[in-house]
Amino acid sequence: MRIGFIGLGQMGSAMAANLVRAGHAVTVWNRSPEKADALVRAGATRAGRPVDAAQGDVVMTMLADDHAVADIVFGEHGIAGAPALHVGHSTISVALADRLAADSGAGGYVSAPVFGRPPAAAAGTLFVVAAGPEAALDRCEPVLATIGQRVFRIGDTPSAANLVKLSGNFMIMAAVEAMAEAMTLAEKGGVDRRTLLEVLTGTLFDAPVYRTYGEILVEDRFRPAGFAAPLGLKDMTLVDTAATAFGTAMPLLGIVRDHLRTVIATQGPDVDWAGIALTVRDGAKLRRPPP
Repeated sequence: MRIGFIGLGQMGSAMAANLVRAGHAVTVWNRSPEKADALVRAGATRAGRPVDAAQGDVVMTMLADDHAVADIVFGEHGIAGAPALHVGHSTISVALADRLAADSGAGGYVSAPVFGRPPAAAAGTLFVVAAGPEAALDRCEPVLATIGQRVFRIGDTPSAANLVKLSGNFMIMAAVEAMAEAMTLAEKGGVDRRTLLEVLTGTLFDAPVYRTYGEILVEDRFRPAGFAAPLGLKDMTLVDTAATAFGTAMPLLGIVRDHLRTVIATQGPDVDWAGIALTVRDGAKLRRPPP
């Protein structure tokens, strides 16, 4: 299949590499051209403009935020109106997803955000949440199966997939907040963090989110960031916008957002979003790990 891939950060570059290895004809574009070098050496073709990457069967985008996606789609040399089916993996607002679906042109649009950190993207074991017209989902299903271990189809309205993604990211942050508070309590009472994690994941909390993020908290592995705190804050702001639009009270969201703001202010923008644990520990006057 002829596939374009736009957005070659940690996640996008790993996803595109899996498509190249699977034998697809992959054309890549990134605002910083040097990020495409390794993929070109592996067999991908470099596009000169975003629209040049959208001339095949499918063009996939994995970008930081609403502004970046809107610019790539509707800006100069954007992909709006190109013949390729646009499959959007970015975590964006419900409103932008609705706009992309309405203005997709002949190529069509599918929202397909993913759950998983960079190691899962590299291993091709992401979970993909996809929504869009059935025929469009059928067209991109083989591609989605290459980047993920499971594809969840959740209907014909693309923005529904983005709402699921935002809800899931909120739950990840809520789980990290809960673990950070529990570990801080245990540590102040003389129980080692790892001991607590082994008990919890060996009994009632044996789930990937607790195992993955629990190890990060136990090891203070907040740099290099697998998912930077400013992106987490962006996502929680999108959750808040959706909650306001749908009239949903989410009091825990306010705590998580405040802790993200604090850890960015005290640790810098390069800290992982799980670094909210540092804010919890500071509040309890526990010693902070070195930066």
